[in-house]
Amino acid sequence: MSSLSKDQLRRYSRQICLPEIGVEGQEKLKAARVLCVGAGGLGSPNLLYLAATGIGTLGIVDFDAVDFTNLQRQVIHGTNDVGRLKTDSARETVLHINPEVNVVIHNTRITSANAFDLIEPYDIVVDCTDNFPTRYLVNDACVLLKKINIYGAISRFEGQASVFAPHLGGPCYRCLFPEPPPPGTVLNCAEAGVLGVLPGIIGMIQATEIIKLILGKGTPLINRLLLVDALEMKFREVKLRHDSACPLCGKTPTITHLMDYEQLCGTRPTPPTPNEVTVFDMKKALETPSLGIEVIDVREPDEYQIAHVNGTKLIPLKTLPQHLNELAQERTYYIHCKSGMRSMRAMEFLRQNGFQNVKSVKGGILEWAKSIDPSVPQY
Repeated sequence: MSSLSKDQLRRYSRQICLPEIGVEGQEKLKAARVLCVGAGGLGSPNLLYLAATGIGTLGIVDFDAVDFTNLQRQVIHGTNDVGRLKTDSARETVLHINPEVNVVIHNTRITSANAFDLIEPYDIVVDCTDNFPTRYLVNDACVLLKKINIYGAISRFEGQASVFAPHLGGPCYRCLFPEPPPPGTVLNCAEAGVLGVLPGIIGMIQATEIIKLILGKGTPLINRLLLVDALEMKFREVKLRHDSACPLCGKTPTITHLMDYEQLCGTRPTPPTPNEVTVFDMKKALETPSLGIEVIDVREPDEYQIAHVNGTKLIPLKTLPQHLNELAQERTYYIHCKSGMRSMRAMEFLRQNGFQNVKSVKGGILEWAKSIDPSVPQY
């Protein structure tokens, strides 16, 4: 006898009538336990569609609050949710869609200390993170626990998705990228921007893979990386393979326990380095022309229109090589951007080209808005 109620049979009737699903498949979905790490851009479509399709238990891991800038892509949250915990907002929306889903919220940051406890009770983990430290941590924990990791990532107009499951014969994330990138080499969504609908595309691909794996139907993205270019609307596939020399899932693994990667990836707050100045130093330079310090903004023109500091000179990072002849090597320059990543790259480029008196403004215009002038828009 079916474990599905009369209402459940009616709710899911459009997919139950698919021969690949049927009542038996719907019961598998009902019994499944999926953990969504991140309730943001990628987490939104995953949670919405997994709830609608009848996944029995959905776990949500997030520690952040809803910000106004989230609303352009994190569609599980609304304007009235700004300031609320994302876990609470997401849970409310999920239950509004399907009150029969068991929603378990974990209002915490996933760390090396709690990752095993968070992941162990679930069958499948969907990686909806937006930073490298958490992505590597989730990957490592899933490999060590032999859990399926549904991967997704987005930036600007491009996204990618795959299924990492070494215990099923495929690679893990480290087979592609053995180590996290050095700090400042990869821009996050806040710096690079992201098309609002792109997380929806990638997130629904992730959700589709979850459903297929639970049902045991179709061909999952194991050993395949799906690349999406939304601007050109092109999809292409890259073949992947398990790396026998992988430090985590290879023949002789050197990674046997979890660690946190915040310092390695440059996400943990740190004091200014000798190559950096503060926004207060920048303010003094702008207010005291006699110091002879020029402040250069290396953001894009669209960003400059959103928010800028009077007295700064706009030279976008990608055009900096074409403007070298406009700059005097003997002069002192402070370089600022949105948060301090691009300015560090600009500083390094200028020093390589003979400019010795160059420093990056730590925290960029976001720190300026926070510490100097709150009227400057944050984006």
